[in-house]
Parts: sequence; structure tokens; C-alpha cells
Amino acid sequence: MAHTPSESERLARDYLESVWNQRGYAEIPSLVSASFVMYDPTAPAGDVSGPRGEVHGPDGLETFVRGVVAGFPDFHVTVRRMLSDGDVVMYDGRLRLTHEGTFFGIPPTGRRVEVRYMGQIEVADGAIEEHRVYPPVLEIAEQLGLTSLAVVPYLPRLTWGLLTRRR
Repeated sequence: MAHTPSESERLARDYLESVWNQRGYAEIPSLVSASFVMYDPTAPAGDVSGPRGEVHGPDGLETFVRGVVAGFPDFHVTVRRMLSDGDVVMYDGRLRLTHEGTFFGIPPTGRRVEVRYMGQIEVADGAIEEHRVYPPVLEIAEQLGLTSLAVVPYLPRLTWGLLTRRR
């Protein structure tokens, strides 16, 4: 029996494809609510609207996506499976990206990453209200070479970046 996608699933797919894969920044206001919140452990404090790990509002989302794409120009999400219960959509995704630019202060490593992750999207009144991302952060750091001794050459730059941001 074939699965018929719900309206929430269609909206979630459109958001992931339009905003994240096609960089459709102009689409953001029509897809997410004014009170949109994204919970992603990679979201830095100060660079986007919201505290560390959170992105608030359509403008914050655009800033965050632009920052991700600046660091990973080939960033791509593939949805493997998607299920919904009313206005809550869960999906199993695959991320593919190459670290070719600076990502919120982390200089490019030139390394390619491919990981599976889980996400949850909540829809309210025909717009995405919340997006929670559960990436395997340690696996991503390992594939980027940012664990153990591999990160030592970057410490002076990272420390300087942290010190100058607080001013």
C-alpha cells in the first residue's frame, strides 16, 4: 500500500528542498512562521537570532543557511523517509557537504562529510513553526578532522575568533 503524504509532509519536504538544497531565500517567509524556531546544536550564539543552538525567525533562518552554505557550498539534504502524525513530521535524512569555506569562524578543512541524521518539523497554520535537527556532531567533527590532534593547528585562530567576538 502506497503512503500518501500529508499536507504537513509536503510542506516539510518543500521547506527542506527549497530553503536548504536550492537556497531559495525568498521562499523562507512563505514557508516558515514569524515565530519560527530551529534547534540545531551547530547554530552559534551571536551570529544568528537566538542563543547558541537556536535560530529564531525567518531572518535568523536565512542568516544561518547563508552561514552554512558559506562553509559548505555543496550542502545537500536527502530525505530518506518521512512520517507524520498530524502537524508533527519526523524524517530520516542524509547530509552531504564539503568544508570549502569558513563556517562561523572554523577555517576550511577541504574534507567531505556524509552522515545520516534525524529531524523533526512542526507545522502550525500552514507554516513551519519549529525545526529540530539531531545531527551526529561527533561523527561530523571526525570526518572534518576536527578531533584530537587534528584541531591543534586551528586553535590560535579559533581562540582569536572567540576573543574578538566578545567585544
